[in-house]
Amino acid sequence: MNTLKIKWQRLLINGKTCPRCKLTEKELEKAISILKQYLNPLGIEIIIEKNELSVEEFKKNSLQSNQIWVNDVPLEDWINGKVGQSICCDVCGPSECRTIKVGKKVYETIPAELVVKAGLLAALQLIK
Repeated sequence: MNTLKIKWQRLLINGKTCPRCKLTEKELEKAISILKQYLNPLGIEIIIEKNELSVEEFKKNSLQSNQIWVNDVPLEDWINGKVGQSICCDVCGPSECRTIKVGKKVYETIPAELVVKAGLLAALQLIK
């Protein structure tokens, strides 16, 4: 069986994260469910890995938070997106957090459809 690995990391402080990461997690769960529905019958197993960023890691590079990789390739590379940043919330302090720009649209929360698109593109490489 082939494996499609989705890795996501976000800042966690005492089990709490910022609103955009919390919403991204919900979107990620939706995307995983959709991908499993379509890819499991093709013999592709979906593996999700969630990693925590420490406050120290976040302070060094806040754009590491809310980052997703599909088969070790950044999500934005699969979907022709660009990484940006914007002010987030009090959990993140004065640091700007990661955004993704696709076309003219900027996403603070990464929607399920972008993860699904990246997952399907990665799956195509597995079944070639």
